[in-house]
Amino acid sequence: MATQPKKTNTKSPATKSKTVRKRRSSKNKSNNSNFKKNLFIVFGVFLMISMVAFGYFLGQQDMLSTQTPIAQTYKTEEAETKKKLLNDLSKIKTQKPKETKELSEKKVSREEIKTVTTPLPQEEEKVSTKVVKKEPKVRVVGSVGKPKLVIIIDDVSNARQLKKIQALHMKITPSIFPPSERSMKSHTLARGLKHYMIHLPMESGSKQFNKQYKTLKTTFTKEEIIARAKELRVLFPTARYVNNHTGSVFTDDYKGMLTLYTALKEEGFMFVDSRTIASTKVPNIVKKFGDAYVARDAFIDNVHNVKTIHKQLRKVVEKAKKKGYAIAIGHPHAVTMKALSEAKSILKDVELVYIDDLMTI
Repeated sequence: MATQPKKTNTKSPATKSKTVRKRRSSKNKSNNSNFKKNLFIVFGVFLMISMVAFGYFLGQQDMLSTQTPIAQTYKTEEAETKKKLLNDLSKIKTQKPKETKELSEKKVSREEIKTVTTPLPQEEEKVSTKVVKKEPKVRVVGSVGKPKLVIIIDDVSNARQLKKIQALHMKITPSIFPPSERSMKSHTLARGLKHYMIHLPMESGSKQFNKQYKTLKTTFTKEEIIARAKELRVLFPTARYVNNHTGSVFTDDYKGMLTLYTALKEEGFMFVDSRTIASTKVPNIVKKFGDAYVARDAFIDNVHNVKTIHKQLRKVVEKAKKKGYAIAIGHPHAVTMKALSEAKSILKDVELVYIDDLMTI
């Protein structure tokens, strides 16, 4: 049996050539496409880098342009400040001799010149180490013009008495009782008053007087005395001055009086000594605090007639002329009111003032 020959897939040379050309063309197209893509990527990266670099350059320029005026302004302001300071110091140096001359013409002491003139920088250390004598916390106001006279009317407990005092149209200071058997509402008289005092009952040698409501006694404890001072502040919210009703025993007791004086000061009060006893301890106590001692110079109506009251007024006027001021104490008697209303000629050489015009706290 005869065998047939195998068929071979043979292509013609022309066909092979076409196939090769197609493959090469496809490969070239692919290479061209990849090259373009790579070129585009490189260009994009370069463009981004260029933009970032340009942005950074612009930012640096902007910062420089912003900073320059600030630095220049700061330097200008600093120079102006230094110039102003030098000018100020120059003015101080120029004015000081003028101020000193003016003060010397007024016969002001060397210490006062140091206080009034503005110290130069090199003088500050000297001024700070200077010892200045402190004024007393309570003191009598310096006398200017006529001698000053204070007239206090004690024992005021009702509106009728107060109206009689006010009807005189004179600068007279009423001293009002705290609530007592005479009037449990006496403290209300002080409402609306600008010038008045508290007339505080204090222990005396008279058992009768010591029976008055809430009279302060030397047997009271420290706590009781302090409580009384606090009560006075509640009863008389605007009061500043207190004087004693009787009180010869209490003001002569150092311990009790010291406790009371301390408590009154804590409540903002100033104590005016009615001097019901010569051995009063108040002068020693106020000295301890550095305060001025203020006390009555005369009772004017121990004798109830106009002539005697006028005689007492003349005496107290003479005391005022000698020391610059004086304090007289009377009571709301009808004869006292009459004597005061007729005392214009006696009082012509003094200035009648309220207690708070004479003293300062």
